[in-house]
Amino acid sequence: MTAASTQDRDGAQPLLAAVRAKFSRITLTWAYAGYSGRLVRWSQQVLNLTVAIVKRCDPGFVVLPRRWVAERTFAWISKHRRCVRDYETRPEHHEAMVYIATIMTMARRLAPRQPTAGSMDPH
Repeated sequence: MTAASTQDRDGAQPLLAAVRAKFSRITLTWAYAGYSGRLVRWSQQVLNLTVAIVKRCDPGFVVLPRRWVAERTFAWISKHRRCVRDYETRPEHHEAMVYIATIMTMARRLAPRQPTAGSMDPH
């Protein structure tokens, strides 16, 4: 989380550095055109991390490669009521709610509910 006065690509540098330090096997990330330029060069030279820019090319609706991954993730997080609005007063609390929503989503996918004895659901 950064202040609104912080440029997105400037805020991305510490994030990418932390990702690289924690997950050394990650070699590729995707970003939209607002992150092009200096951040792409910096991440390649300093972190040895490739930032691929997903650009909009044609006017109108065009499916952008890999963009759906981020949109799908935001949709999953938004299924949790406290992540839909700015209910939390502190950024740390909101971050914790996003973690909780993500953990709940992952847990449901890893261990789907088993039908009960009286259930009509065949799956």
